[in-house]
Amino acid sequence: MGNEVETRSTRDHLLQVGLRRIHSMGYAATGVKEILDEADVPKGSFYHYFPSKEAFAKEVLALYVGIENERAGKMLQGKAAPLKRLRRYFEELIAVYGPTAEISGCLVGNLSLEMADHSDSIQSLLHASFANWQAGIAGVLQEAIDRGDLARSNKPQELASFLLNSYEGALLRSKADRSNEPLKNFLHFVFNVLLKG
Repeated sequence: MGNEVETRSTRDHLLQVGLRRIHSMGYAATGVKEILDEADVPKGSFYHYFPSKEAFAKEVLALYVGIENERAGKMLQGKAAPLKRLRRYFEELIAVYGPTAEISGCLVGNLSLEMADHSDSIQSLLHASFANWQAGIAGVLQEAIDRGDLARSNKPQELASFLLNSYEGALLRSKADRSNEPLKNFLHFVFNVLLKG
């Protein structure tokens, strides 16, 4: 029992360190040696748990997506009006991943730019992550349509795709500009123009 807990703990610790490093530095700039040094774990331990750096990155991405799915579940559900919940959710994402955050940028977006063309297995996971994320947003938009807050002519999946793509683009631009303005612009046009009832 003690070994199983230690194994789980070492593996989880490596994933936590990897998440922080890959999110802040990128996949290519994160070496296995740096992860091991920061985690204070011997080299053999890494390859005991993960057959390759790419397999490790997939698990790091799955960990990040799990954390974000939990955030979305908490913030997109509730008794408040659907569009208010959706705005609060995007405001939270901007606070957590915007240019003033400790680590800016979305790991799903960052890895899409860096890895989607080079790894079929990571691309597949990125695709599934975006599809799941989009479905969650579409569910809130459908609620808004059902309540009469948005016109019935809206197509929630397509609208959710547009919102997600716009958010990711604004987040990327905010990094390039080192400014919150693209994200403020995103919030303004989405919630004061596009989704205004």
